[in-house]
Amino acid sequence: MPLSHHNAFLTAWVLYVCAVASSEGANATLSVSAEPAAAPVSLLLSAFPDDLEVSDYCSELLRLFGQRYVAYVNCLVPAARPVKVCQNCFGAYGSLATTYMNISSEQDLWTKAACDHCINDGFRSLTDDTLYFMSILNQTLTCFERYQQGNHTELCKNCKSAYKGLNELYSGMEKNGTMCIDIEDGMNMTRRLWSKNFKCSLPREETVPVIAVSSFMLFLPIIFYLSSFLHSEQKKRKLIHPKRAKSYASSLMNIRDKRS
Repeated sequence: MPLSHHNAFLTAWVLYVCAVASSEGANATLSVSAEPAAAPVSLLLSAFPDDLEVSDYCSELLRLFGQRYVAYVNCLVPAARPVKVCQNCFGAYGSLATTYMNISSEQDLWTKAACDHCINDGFRSLTDDTLYFMSILNQTLTCFERYQQGNHTELCKNCKSAYKGLNELYSGMEKNGTMCIDIEDGMNMTRRLWSKNFKCSLPREETVPVIAVSSFMLFLPIIFYLSSFLHSEQKKRKLIHPKRAKSYASSLMNIRDKRS
């Protein structure tokens, strides 16, 4: 894919956000906007904890791309008059294009992020599903913020309903294919806060039948041996009973013989 100034700027911006997300985590509130304003509605990356650091690979790409973009721009300015852009700047542009190709993997960032799933036709506004998800996400993060100080047991208890609803909403959007990378990243970060930072858990409903079946299988040998024992005792009684009856009859006959 050819490198344009727009694509280069977009790539630099994405890498910059990736790099600074963790360094500003302590300076912002835990909230997002769900209103269809002029600015894009997005989850504040600084809302998440500082330990969600950018990888060394991403940092190195940011540093390398920045260096080569600056070198390319520095070449363009003096080559404007007389125009010697092609003669003087092909090396800087080639290095920048190579770095950009490594970052983009020959895929457009917008397409790869599935942004069309979150935007109405004509790029007029976010979809209703996206706005609703951001609203529920905002409620969940607000609950986290309210109870994050002190004992996290209260957070797990009081935010369970909001977090469960957010999970169910995300699962539905995932099945319907109506989510973009903003929604996916927001859900992943929220799940990490819930499980790793706050040590909360949310038992899945499908585990109930599994536990029931496992319990039945566990007690099945006990039931088998108990039924076998009772069955053998019943047979033993049936075998003993005729012997006792015969002995009793013989005793009666002996008594009669003595009397006679």
